[in-house]
Amino acid sequence: MHHVAIMRPSWRLIPKIVAGEKTIESRWYLTRRTPWGMVRAGDTVYFKDSGRPVTARARVAAVEQHADLTPSRVRALLAAHGRAIGIAPADTKIFHARLKDKRFCVLIHLKDASTVAPFEIDKTGFGNACAWLTMSDIDRMRVNDAGVARRMKSNRFETKNAHGAFRRKGRGAAVTRSGVRQ
Repeated sequence: MHHVAIMRPSWRLIPKIVAGEKTIESRWYLTRRTPWGMVRAGDTVYFKDSGRPVTARARVAAVEQHADLTPSRVRALLAAHGRAIGIAPADTKIFHARLKDKRFCVLIHLKDASTVAPFEIDKTGFGNACAWLTMSDIDRMRVNDAGVARRMKSNRFETKNAHGAFRRKGRGAAVTRSGVRQ
């Protein structure tokens, strides 16, 4: 499986991933949501800053999932993994304050991180504020030079018509790259 992790640009985490300073990508939630249960060792995670193209990738070495977190369990996870997550020891208290009420955590251990030639993706169908995407093949999300992506069957986009729009199977409604129905 391939995944796209959308990062906060102001935190400048992608260079740390590529440099090997950040070896765990963590996702903290109040409820179970993607990537919970979706990431496996051997998968590939692509990284992009929000509003920018994909610029890096890494392989998944291992995955830890933690449920029913309490403030003390969050503190213990930060103490054990904070540096690998990319949190400086001096910032642990600040992050604990942000994360103490989260109930679920996914720790994705990374290996073989590298940069990739930048490319855009079309995340239509994944939700406007979605920060983690999972797909069988990243090439189906890649926007080509004409600004068109070949969509995944799981998103029900199957064929492209002569006008460059994708047809939803069984509905006959065309959806453009921007997601607008025609």
